[in-house]
Amino acid sequence: MRAAFGSFCIAFAGLALSACVSTDVGPINTHVAEVGRPSAEYIPDPAGDGSTVIGLAISGGGTRAAAFGYGVLRGLDEIVVGRGPKRRMLTDDIRMISGTSGGAVTAAYFGLKGRDYVDLRERFLLADAEKELHKSELSPANWVRIYNGGANDRSTFADWLNRNVFDGKTYASFQRKHAPIVWINASDIYNATPFAFTYDTFAALCSDLDKVRIADAVAASAAFPVVFAPIVVSTTTPRTKCGYQRPEWLTRALADPAASIRLKAYARALDTYQSNDNVDYIKLLDGGLTDNIGVTGFSLEREAAKSAHGPLSAEEAVKLRTFVFIVADASIRTEGDWVQTKSGPKFPQMVGAISNASIRSSVRDEFDALRLAVEVWRNKLVAWRCGLPSETVRRYRGTLAGWNCRDVDLVVEDVSFDDFPQPERGKLNAIPTRLKLPREQVDLLISAGSQSLHDNVILRDAFDRIQRRAGIDPLSASLQ
Repeated sequence: MRAAFGSFCIAFAGLALSACVSTDVGPINTHVAEVGRPSAEYIPDPAGDGSTVIGLAISGGGTRAAAFGYGVLRGLDEIVVGRGPKRRMLTDDIRMISGTSGGAVTAAYFGLKGRDYVDLRERFLLADAEKELHKSELSPANWVRIYNGGANDRSTFADWLNRNVFDGKTYASFQRKHAPIVWINASDIYNATPFAFTYDTFAALCSDLDKVRIADAVAASAAFPVVFAPIVVSTTTPRTKCGYQRPEWLTRALADPAASIRLKAYARALDTYQSNDNVDYIKLLDGGLTDNIGVTGFSLEREAAKSAHGPLSAEEAVKLRTFVFIVADASIRTEGDWVQTKSGPKFPQMVGAISNASIRSSVRDEFDALRLAVEVWRNKLVAWRCGLPSETVRRYRGTLAGWNCRDVDLVVEDVSFDDFPQPERGKLNAIPTRLKLPREQVDLLISAGSQSLHDNVILRDAFDRIQRRAGIDPLSASLQ
């Protein structure tokens, strides 16, 4: 009797407490009566001569990943590719940037600020983004939050980002002149697919992406399970009244048996938002669950392209000489002395080892798939360029002088902690996945990101070719 009464009291207390613990998870979108614009067919045209296009994807990994990706940006910002009339750096040629989880902070901030991204070090990397979080203290309220989906909701990390980093800006602010396309990736845990914050995705939701807070997209991408509750996107709408029409690529992907599994799964997910009356809300968690290195945006753009040159416009594809896609991967390698004994690893080490093994295995698969996709794309691109009439080439380039339809380099490289020897690699791998790191670790990561970029032989050769084409001696430029 006492046990039953005690259980009743505990249950009653839990219910009472849960009523006092409110959760703000969204939805982060609102519905519109008329569907918004679709995603652009091509990435934005470059501001320079169009001969160089840089893409950068920044992995997940909390502030560790954000700082490492920031270091890669600093490395690109040190490479001169034009002297006049305005001094140009390689960061000016970044036409696409994507991020997952912690990497989404750096990617979104660069998309918002461009070359003025440098104050991210003070605004985020050195800040305490954990100070308003409900942490792992064993309070009854926290257990209720965890039971209800996660310890933290939009009122903690998302609102902190909105106030302290993104200044209340929405996706409309990405539409500045010469801005790159920005791909922020979360995970749709109902459809088990990446959730890309794109205009096509939000058109399928009868929503306007321009009205979504950048902070909410980044927070969704970084919503690590249990630590954060899923961020919610609403699909509830009078579906026949917003005028939504499937984009051509989606219809083609659903009908084509040869379409890639990735593209078909994403198309089915978008179709779910419109056609499944039982799905009123989509729940978003950490983008690393489905794509830890943030390559979904480019991969989907390439697979959905209607032309051999997409996601570049025809003019961009003709002017192109060098395409470089860099993956800044801050995932860590499992280390520990338990491999020196027959016993172990113990439970905490086991959890870390399993997580790292899963992430690193998927990263390898994602990167290999990206490299293969770009190789196939180059073959199609060259065939298309070589089939163009001379008048078309002249119209796009202004001249036929120097035209070689095969003269186009497509380079895909990753930079990671594996680029460093011990003990430097050990120090980097020891940095935890947190939203608050000591200054010395932040600066170590920034330095490592820049160094890994400059030390990569394949990237260095590509950058040297870009500089020489611009009449700049790489050695003398590096000494300035």
